[in-house]
Amino acid sequence: MTNKKQSSSTLASLASSVLTDSGSSKIQKTLAGSVLSQAGTTHQTGSEMESLAAAVLQSNKYNQTTLSLAASVLSQSNKKR
Repeated sequence: MTNKKQSSSTLASLASSVLTDSGSSKIQKTLAGSVLSQAGTTHQTGSEMESLAAAVLQSNKYNQTTLSLAASVLSQSNKKR
């Protein structure tokens, strides 16, 4: 089955900004890369990224940017996992 969910242009723009910002954390850049890889394609989130994004969303130590990226990554995961 083809994944019909894609990153929105707003989130893709946010992800691009995160990747070019030297102050962004490693986890933000990892999530941003995943978001961008799913913009305009049928790629879906892999199981490792799915686990990482879920852990971020369950933690209270991340800022809104990180949470937004994690939510986008997780929303494009495989429902069967």
